[in-house]
Amino acid sequence: MTTAESASESSQAGKFDLGALLAERGAERYELHSRYLNPQLPRMLHTIGFDKVYERAEGAHFWDDEGNDHLDMLAGFGVMGLGRHHPVVRKALHDVLDLSLADLTRFDCQPLPGLLAERLLAHSPHLDRVFFGNSGTEAVEGALKFARYVTGRPRVLYCEHAFHGLTTGALSVNGESGFRDGFAPLLPDTAVPLGDLDALERELRKGDVAALIVEPIQGKGVHEAPPGYLRAAQELLHRHKALLIADEVQTGLGRTGDFYAYQYEEGVEPDLVCVAKALSGGYVPVGATLGKDWIFKKVFSSMDRVLVHSASFGSNAQAMAAGLAVLSVMEDEQIVAHVRAVGDLLRTRLAALTDRYELLADVRGRGLMIGIEFGRPRSLKLRSRWTMLQAARKGLFAQMVVVPLLQRHRILTQVSGDHLEVIKLIPPLIIDEGDVDRFVDAFTAVMDDAHEGGLIWEFGRTLVKQAVASR
Repeated sequence: MTTAESASESSQAGKFDLGALLAERGAERYELHSRYLNPQLPRMLHTIGFDKVYERAEGAHFWDDEGNDHLDMLAGFGVMGLGRHHPVVRKALHDVLDLSLADLTRFDCQPLPGLLAERLLAHSPHLDRVFFGNSGTEAVEGALKFARYVTGRPRVLYCEHAFHGLTTGALSVNGESGFRDGFAPLLPDTAVPLGDLDALERELRKGDVAALIVEPIQGKGVHEAPPGYLRAAQELLHRHKALLIADEVQTGLGRTGDFYAYQYEEGVEPDLVCVAKALSGGYVPVGATLGKDWIFKKVFSSMDRVLVHSASFGSNAQAMAAGLAVLSVMEDEQIVAHVRAVGDLLRTRLAALTDRYELLADVRGRGLMIGIEFGRPRSLKLRSRWTMLQAARKGLFAQMVVVPLLQRHRILTQVSGDHLEVIKLIPPLIIDEGDVDRFVDAFTAVMDDAHEGGLIWEFGRTLVKQAVASR
């Protein structure tokens, strides 16, 4: 770069100061969202006391405007697999920007997409090719399109309570009515119960099924496919010339203690696999549809069809650099083995509490994808309070636990789905034993309060009033 070019760049950069803009307007964050974005988000956050002001973040922690440390057990819905601002990913993004690559010319073949595909496929030995998009729902959309095209069939099966995304195609295989209501007509897809092979075979006999799409562990409720189901489903699908699509958008890249959740069951080799979230490093959105060679060659069968499926920002250099850095960190820091060990520790310690607390019904999951389910207590006093909450709205007790975890203990969690008494833990994959201790201690304190009839039930009354008022 010449001196004149450097001076020009410095002059242009001086016209926009992001830090100054945030310093000047950052305090307006909730007002800006109320005025220009989804108005219900700030309303909801104010209602449950989640309207915090977070200033910075690192790893599995972030700090509010008063300097208080918060433990993240949500990982941005799974996006922050390596935590926030991992130094290797951050450096990769600085590097790719400094290289000033000729990115997205659309009529060349840059090396980064090929290098990321190569490295990703090394963890997916039965798959051959990759299409890069920008999100998990795009990865699902691609898989649905590919399956329909190569089989020549219109219908895709999905499992009840599944979540595969919210764009129209992905919504058609979304098993939650709350997301689907009001957006019909959708694609002619059909739900089957997770684990029900007879229901699957009945649909396959109709001869119009292109594929079954399945999350090996469902995000909604943290329900795992029964042992042997994926292998048996795969055999049934192939016998009827249909495909198996594994949605690993949340469960993939080490989340469950294997690189992919389907790898827990020997012999399962999906025809198409969808990944996203953690592949981004928490910085640049990226999604990937992985598939077998014959599928890609049939979709992209000629030069006339070279752009039959594409994405304007797909394979951009920043996303590819982030993905390469993420996979490098996962290998160098042995993230999958770490998840298996820490996840077993966290799940074991939580499961040991089920005998201690009658409101605690179940602890399930694999790796660092854990569901904590609450259920009807035995004692009369607790049962009457539980019944009051259930009559107002199912899922209120789980929300009653989530709120004090944040407000009293500065730990961010989430209810696993609407009308579910389940908390889902999907923390960054880098949490350590100290973080496990912190969460278990906080959860124990909240459960002690719930069983002793403490302040948690005062908040419960507030939630009941709001639930009744919103009917």
